[in-house]
Amino acid sequence: MNISGKRIVITGGSSGIGFELARQLGGKGARLLLTGRRPNVLAAAVDRLKADGFEAHGVSGDVTVPAARAHLLEHSIKLLGGVDMLVNNAGGVRAGRLEDTTEAELRAMIEVDLLSPILLTRDFLPELRRSGDGLIVNIASGIAQMGIPFYSGYAAAKGGLARFGEALRRELKGEGVHVVTVFPGATDTPMMATTKADASMGFALQPVADVVASIVDGIEADAFEVVRGGPARAALLDLNRTDPAAVDARFLALKPGLESAVRDHSAL
Repeated sequence: MNISGKRIVITGGSSGIGFELARQLGGKGARLLLTGRRPNVLAAAVDRLKADGFEAHGVSGDVTVPAARAHLLEHSIKLLGGVDMLVNNAGGVRAGRLEDTTEAELRAMIEVDLLSPILLTRDFLPELRRSGDGLIVNIASGIAQMGIPFYSGYAAAKGGLARFGEALRRELKGEGVHVVTVFPGATDTPMMATTKADASMGFALQPVADVVASIVDGIEADAFEVVRGGPARAALLDLNRTDPAAVDARFLALKPGLESAVRDHSAL
């Protein structure tokens, strides 16, 4: 995809991967509309993009709320004249043992990480079809490719998002709308602020600018997937397919420290 002039809607665009993606896409000439739950933070993000000379708009709202999704679509058409790209980036996480995770926390993850992207995509599809060169970008997680202890609810939601994207890509093949799924690893964003897991546990934080640069490269190349982590990650994923018991053994040794490190990891 040629990004210049494209009309792009980004959920969770106030900070982290969403904001950095807006910044890098804006630098390539995209016209931007960001949404987020915190009006003041969203307004500050939009002001920063405008200060850099980009066309940017903000529409505050919670994508888990039907009225907010309808409001976002309405204003996307009003402010941008249509939509060429929808980035489903808004997300939330709550780590810890499953039996210590409340039903409300599990429902919140499923709502924001899986159900809302599905419903928002459904609502935006007519506009994406009208584009003739439409794109849906789903920000999943490396945990969607390989389950990690104490992230079972998050893995379920993000794994569902990954398979949703794959199925929808095939459903829309030849109809002018493409789907790319992104599998970032641990990224240096506000979502990771409450975890104490480190590189020794497989949570080496990647710079958000580098992660987003890979996403932009994938968008421009019409990629099916963007997978972060390089050869080491590829080798681990291959081991998980060919000898999952070996990966289980690795995590068994890490479990005590990992459980302690992530028990307070929450961003919902």
